[in-house]
Amino acid sequence: MTRIYKIFRAAEWEEVQAHGSFAGSPDDLRDGFIHFSTAEQLEGTAARHFAGEGDLVLAAVEAEPLGEALRWEASRGGKLFPHLYAPLPLAAVARTWPLPIVDGVHQFPKDLF
Repeated sequence: MTRIYKIFRAAEWEEVQAHGSFAGSPDDLRDGFIHFSTAEQLEGTAARHFAGEGDLVLAAVEAEPLGEALRWEASRGGKLFPHLYAPLPLAAVARTWPLPIVDGVHQFPKDLF
């Protein structure tokens, strides 16, 4: 299975748990799709879009069950990023971790890489 990753603010993650799905963050809603990253893209995503933010949750999502609503599209630096053109069902989330910030840098789980 291919895993993709979404960084949630704590309130967004609470919304997913309460409603069983996630329609997207304000940035996702503006762009018309839910932004995801691969494991290799996560550090850049966190630095660019969540710099200095604590209280984050990192979610690993199984890509295949998302079907044709998941598209790999060129984004930052021409690299392909996973974009979901549908709500994210809670059932697709395989695992979560807290994403703490230490000395201004997000600390990713060691077992992720």
